[in-house]
Amino acid sequence: MPEGDTVWQAARRLHIALAGKVLTRSDLRVPRFATADLTGRTVLDVTPRGKHLLTRIEGGLTLHSHLRMDGSWKVYAPGRRWSGGPAHQIRAILGTADRTAVGYRLPVLELLRTTDEDRAVGHLGPDLLGPDWNPDKALSNLLEDPARSLGEALLDQRNLAGIGNVYKSELCFLLRVTPWLPVGELPTDRAHLLPVLAKRLLEANRDRPVRSTTGRPDQNLFVYGRAPRPCLRCGTSIRRADQGDGSRERPTYWCPNCQPGPTPTSGPTPGPGSTTPPGTAPDPGRTPNATEHRTRTPPPSN
Repeated sequence: MPEGDTVWQAARRLHIALAGKVLTRSDLRVPRFATADLTGRTVLDVTPRGKHLLTRIEGGLTLHSHLRMDGSWKVYAPGRRWSGGPAHQIRAILGTADRTAVGYRLPVLELLRTTDEDRAVGHLGPDLLGPDWNPDKALSNLLEDPARSLGEALLDQRNLAGIGNVYKSELCFLLRVTPWLPVGELPTDRAHLLPVLAKRLLEANRDRPVRSTTGRPDQNLFVYGRAPRPCLRCGTSIRRADQGDGSRERPTYWCPNCQPGPTPTSGPTPGPGSTTPPGTAPDPGRTPNATEHRTRTPPPSN
C-alpha cells in the first residue's frame, strides 16, 4: 500500500531513470491531457510531496500524480516486458533513450504549470520525509480538532503528509491507544512522541524493500494485516474494522488488550486512551491531556 515511504522510493526510482534526460516518448492516457506531447523536453527532477509525485519537466511543466490505494510507477529497460498490469490500466508513459516509466492505475494524473504546484499540494501539512518537516507544526495541526479520532487525524494529509492506513495502525499500537481515541485525550508525553515516532518509522523504511515496524526478522508489522492472529506483545487476537465515514476503505487494526480506549463496538475503556490506567484510581497528579491547556479551534479547511 503506497504511503510516504513507498512514494519516496517511487520518486527516487523515477528520478534516477528520467532526471536529466530527454523524453523520446510521451503518452498521457487521460482524456484531459491525451493530446499533450512532452517529447523533446528534458525531465528536471522527480520530487515526492507526502503521497504525491511531482515530475518537473523543461518548459515550466509538472506532471502531478497520486498513487492512492493501488497505483504504481514501474521503470523498464529497453526490451524488458512490462509487467505492472494489463495495458488498459496504463495511464502514463514517459520514455527516454534507455528507460521507460509506466504509470499504472493512477487515479490522479494532471499536467500543470510548475508555478501552480501549490494548487495540487499546497494544502498538505509538514512532509514527514520532506525538507519542510516541522514536528511542532504537525502536532499543532493534529490537536486543532481535539474531538476527532486519532486515526482519522493521522490520515488527514493537511495535518502531516505521508501517513496511510498501515502507519496509522502501527503508530497507534506503539502509542498504546486505539485509533478511535479522541486526539485531544492523548496524554501529553505520547502526543509529543507521536510526530517524532512517525518520522522515525518512515525514515527507517524509505530505503527498505520490505516495510518493517517491529525490527524482527520473522514479523514485519505489529498489527496491520494480522487479524485474527495473536498480538506479538501479549498474544491477544488482533482485531480489524473500518474507520471513517465509509466513503473510502480505511482498514484499521489494533490489539484490544495493549490498546485500551474507544472501539467501533464499545465505548471508552480505562487506560492510556482515557485519564486512568486499568485497575487504578484517578491520580490527581497525573500528566494533563494534550489539549487541556489549548484553545479549541476548528480543523483546517481543504
